[in-house]
Amino acid sequence: MASPKNTRPAASRPAASRSGRAPALPVDARAVAVEALLAVLTSRHGLEETLDNSTGYAALELRDRAFARLIASTTLRHLGEIDALLAHCLEKPLPDHLQREKMALRSGIAQLIFLETPPHAAVSATVESMPPKLRGLANAVLRRIDRERTSLLAQLDPPALALPAWLYERWQAAYGETATRALAEASLVEAPLDLTLRDPGEAARWSAALEEATGTPVRQLAGGTLRLARPSGGVTALPGYEEGAWWVQDMAAALPARLLGAIGPGSLTGKTVADICAAPGGKTQQLAAAGADVTAIDRSKRRLERLQANLKRTGLAAGIAVGDAASWQPEQLFDAILVDAPCSATGTLRRHPEVRWTKTTEDITSLAGLQTRILDQAVSLLKTGGTLLYCTCSLEPEEGERQVEAALARHPSLQLNRIAPDEVPNIGEMITKAGTMRCLPGQMADTGSVDGFFIARFSKN
Repeated sequence: MASPKNTRPAASRPAASRSGRAPALPVDARAVAVEALLAVLTSRHGLEETLDNSTGYAALELRDRAFARLIASTTLRHLGEIDALLAHCLEKPLPDHLQREKMALRSGIAQLIFLETPPHAAVSATVESMPPKLRGLANAVLRRIDRERTSLLAQLDPPALALPAWLYERWQAAYGETATRALAEASLVEAPLDLTLRDPGEAARWSAALEEATGTPVRQLAGGTLRLARPSGGVTALPGYEEGAWWVQDMAAALPARLLGAIGPGSLTGKTVADICAAPGGKTQQLAAAGADVTAIDRSKRRLERLQANLKRTGLAAGIAVGDAASWQPEQLFDAILVDAPCSATGTLRRHPEVRWTKTTEDITSLAGLQTRILDQAVSLLKTGGTLLYCTCSLEPEEGERQVEAALARHPSLQLNRIAPDEVPNIGEMITKAGTMRCLPGQMADTGSVDGFFIARFSKN
C-alpha cells in the first residue's frame, strides 16, 4: 500500500482550516456537495458558479446550503490529504467510471476528519449514498480512517500535499522552497471575512455593532478594512448590510483603489475613472464612494447585473458598460484607470480552494496574453498625466512583474509610479524593490493574513 505521505492526487489538492464540529444534516445536502465536487473536478467549473447554477442547491434550506458548501469547500481545500488517506486504504484506485462514488468517499473523509462530523453520521450517510456493490468497501475505508486517524494523519505532510505538483514547482522557482511551503500552508486555512466600509470614518461605529451582533472581535486593518470571523448565519444578517454601509472584499483586493486615491468620501471628486473588468464591483464601489465619476466595464452582462445590485444596496452610482476590455472604445479619455485583469487567481486559494485544481499552465499563458491586450488598450484610454493601476489576484510572475516590465518596454509614455510604504498603514513588507506591491498569503499572519495580489501603478507622460 502507498504511504499517505507520498501520495499526490492526480487532479486535485488540499486547503482549509479544521472547522468546528458540523451538525448531522439531511443527506440531500451531502448529495448536492458531491454533485458540486463532480462538476468542479471533472469539468473545471468554479465552486460558487457551480452552486449558483445548481437546482438541488437552490432547493435546500438555508442551513443545508451552508452545510453543502462547507463539505464541498473543505473537500477541495484538503483534497491532497484526503486522496493520500484514500490511497492508503485502497489496494487499487477506483476505476475512472466511478467518479461520483469517488467524490462521495472524498466528501465522507472530509466530514470525518476535517469537519469532525460524528462518525456514525459521516460514515452511514456516505455508505448509503453508494451503490450496493461498493457499500462494504466504503464502510471499511471510512471505519479504518476513523479508527487509525491519529497515526494516519501523523504521516501526512499537509503543505507538500496542498498543491498540484506543477503549481508547487512554479512557486518554488519564483519564491524558493521555504516561502512555497509557507504559501501552501496558508492555502489550507479558510480566509476570515473582510468588509470594506463605504465611509472609513465610521469604522469605530460598525466595529462595535458587528462585535455586539457576532460576539467575536472585529479588527480594523490597513486602509479601513474590518475583519471578523465568518458568521454562521451568513453576511446578509449582519449590521450594516441592509444600510449598504459595507461590502465583502479581502483587504488586499481593497488596496488598488486606495492606491488610486480612494481613501474616503470626496477624495476623488472631479476625477473620471474607468474600472476595467469591474464585476462584481468592490473596487467600483470604493471609487464611487470616494466621489469619482466611475465607468465600470465588464464583458459579462450577468456579473454587471450583480454589480448594479451592489451599487443599489450601497446607494452609490457608476456608469455601466458591457464590452470587451481589450477593444473597448469609450467616447472619453480618463483621468485614471484601474485594470483588475482576468487572471489565474492563484492568490485566492483560501477563498476559492478549487482554483489549484481547475487551472493549468496553459491557462496562465493564455491569460497573460489577454492581460497584455487589456493593458495596451487601457494605455490608449488614459489622459496624458493620468494614472493607470494594474492588478491581479495571482501569484504568477507572468501575470505580475513580467507584465510590468513588458508594458514599460512597449509604451515609452508609461512610467512606473512607485508605491510608497506610508501610503497605506502596515503594508511595508508588501512593497517590492521596484516599487510595486506583492501581497503573499502568510503576510500579516498576526491578523489573519491576506490574499495573494500583485499591484503596479503607472503614470502616463
